[in-house]
Amino acid sequence: MDAREYLEILHVAERLKDTPRHCTTTKRRTESVAEHSWRISLMAFLLRHEFTDVDINKVVDMCLIHDLGECFTGDIPTFIKTDSDRAVEDSLLHQWVKSMPEEIARDFTDLYKEMEAQETKEAKIYKSLDKLEALIQHNESPLDTWSENEFELNKTYAFDTVAFSSWLTELREAILEDTMKKIESGS
Repeated sequence: MDAREYLEILHVAERLKDTPRHCTTTKRRTESVAEHSWRISLMAFLLRHEFTDVDINKVVDMCLIHDLGECFTGDIPTFIKTDSDRAVEDSLLHQWVKSMPEEIARDFTDLYKEMEAQETKEAKIYKSLDKLEALIQHNESPLDTWSENEFELNKTYAFDTVAFSSWLTELREAILEDTMKKIESGS
């Protein structure tokens, strides 16, 4: 890959810094997709001693690239995203990846296939962290920024995704405890 190709990839990825997400921060600022991707990458890194039987570097890679399709479509909250929305995002992402230098395109394609298949422990950890980070962020944001459906969704979301891991299930239960305290306190 030459320097120009490298820069072109970075220029597209930079869009995620300006792509707002559904969540807000503690101080009520709308979170960007880039911030979400950064934090789930950190979450993966922090698990390297909890999941010694997996390639945590691969999980970090998955976390870093997982929302790049949103460079083209923006963020659509999971509870309103349709199959048509997913198809458009996947198509635009696939076109972009195909335009990359061959070795990089292969790396991205291999990771996306593994992430989609959800068969490896690495892919399952990435998917769990993606969902759990959103719940953590909601617990950190003011309660009045939640949409009406999130009061129930935040009680049930992602339990099925983390079920393969006792550690992630314990984390999900701790997040639920924080959710319940937040709702009860009204803040």
